[in-house]
Parts: sequence; C-alpha cells; structure tokens
Amino acid sequence: MADNIQEQVRSKYGAVAQSGLSSGHDGVRAVAEAFGYTPEELASIPAEANMGLSCGNPTATANLRPGEVVVDLGCGGGLDVFLAASKVGPTGRAIGIDMTEDMIALARRNAENGPDGKPIENVEFHLATIDNMPLDDASVDCVISNCVINLAPDKPAVFREIARVLKPGGRLAVSDIALKKVLPEELANDVAAYVGCIAGAIEIEEYRRMLIEAGFSGVEVVDSGSDLNAYAKVENQSGCCSPTMATPELAVLETDCCTPAESAADEACCEPAPASSDGACCTPTQGEDDPGLHERLASLLERYDVNDYAASVKVFAVRK
Repeated sequence: MADNIQEQVRSKYGAVAQSGLSSGHDGVRAVAEAFGYTPEELASIPAEANMGLSCGNPTATANLRPGEVVVDLGCGGGLDVFLAASKVGPTGRAIGIDMTEDMIALARRNAENGPDGKPIENVEFHLATIDNMPLDDASVDCVISNCVINLAPDKPAVFREIARVLKPGGRLAVSDIALKKVLPEELANDVAAYVGCIAGAIEIEEYRRMLIEAGFSGVEVVDSGSDLNAYAKVENQSGCCSPTMATPELAVLETDCCTPAESAADEACCEPAPASSDGACCTPTQGEDDPGLHERLASLLERYDVNDYAASVKVFAVRK
C-alpha cells in the first residue's frame, strides 16, 4: 500500500512539474500569498519555482542566518530553497531533497536561471526520499519543509532522519497539513484524498508526540488559521496542495494540451473532455463509472469541508 501511494504521489507531482504553473499565473501567485509569501519574495526567485503547492512559508519562521546549511524536504521547483539561499548568503548552503525526477530537473533549471538571469550558486538539489537523505550525520543547521511530510507513509522514519542530519541544537521549521480531528472513514481510506494531502495527515497531538520520540525538544505544532480553500484559486486544482492537471489517469496526447494556454494564461487548461472520435485531448482513460483521481477528489471535497478536519500548521522543534 505504501509503495503504491508513493508512486501515485511521485507521478502526480511529476505531472505538476511539467504543467507550466508558475507565479506568472494569478491563481498560483494568490495561493502563495494566502499562505504567507510576500510579493517581494515571489519576485526575488524564478517564477517557475512557485506552483501553488504551499501551505505556509517555513523560511519566515526558520530564523535562518548567514553561513548556515539548510535542507528543504520535498523541495519541488525550489521555492523555499531559493528563499533560504538568500538568507544564508554566499557562505551558507541551501539543499533541496525531492523524490520526483521532474521536480529535481525543474529546480536545477531554475537554479541556472535566476530572476536576474544569473545562476544561483549556493544551492544544490538531490533526488532522494525524505526518509533516506544523502547527507552526513549532524551536518545541517536547519531543516524546513512545506506541505510534504503529510505525504510520507512512514512519518516516524522521516522525523528520525531529520534528527540524524541535524546538528545538536539544530532547528526544524515546517509548514504542513495536520488533522484537528479524526477523518471520516471515506476520506481516511481514499487514495485520492491521500495524494491530495488529506488522508496522509496525522493529528496535531500525534505530530507533536512523534517529534518528541524522535529526539526533539521545544516542539510546537500551531494551527496557522489559514483557509485551506485558498487552493481553489488555482484553476483545475481539487483539494489541498496538489493541482490536478495531468494526473496519472489522464491520457496526455502529443498536442501539449495539458500546459497553460499561451494565448490566455488564466484560462482553464486540461479540462476533462468527453470521449470523442476526433481525439479530444486530456480525456480520462477510465470509463464513465470509473472516475480519475482528480474527479474522485473533487467529488469527496464537495461533501466534506477540509477546514472542518484539517489545518495548515506551523511546526517548530529543536534537536536535542
């Protein structure tokens, strides 16, 4: 089950990396600002690094200092890595970890083409899972993450790995999704809800307990009060933290129909098209009685208000 979920997550986020979403889209920019990024911060990094996947701004609470080494878990296109790099400066280093090849490729391209057209030098990106990082013991000053740990099937293993790479006294500063109360069984057992950052989340008190057991002190898991419905500002996005365009269940044809239309960036692209003999693009491959991942998630969220069950949380902890 865990392997299947991990492949679903990898496939979905690989599709997002190829979708063309960026700060150039009003909805994507609005999502980032709703979760704490300033227009100035977004303008200071490559536009393609922001794809509307955030549930907070961990660099705002990490207290990063010049010369520090910071690691971003599930770095995506590099949004928080690039912001962290500017804070730790040329004597510091910002490292991104992601298990999705397309995301790592996108992040590396973004690093080569900073907003001023020059490479961003003090960053690096590694293809790896966040429970098995290619980093030395006690080599990192701060670990950050943004709406990713909720997707990890084995969260205690992730917390132990974070503790391994952090120096004694090192910090964890995370934005994530956590549960305020137990999910209804339908949501809790649905793969679509898991990939959509809901079913994989754990309760706030359990989050705190797991961190303490992994060797952290001063643990804080605080509800930020952000409205998770902000994700609806991105067209074609159903549910929290994952745009639905080009999901594994969609047959993407060679016409590149699942990229934002150049003629109108704010038009909805990749709408599921009815099957037709003339080859309609982005047609769900299942039959009418077998909805695709994003249709299933949209259906679930029509019946459940995510804010009733889950919260965007700010997590802070110190390695003993």
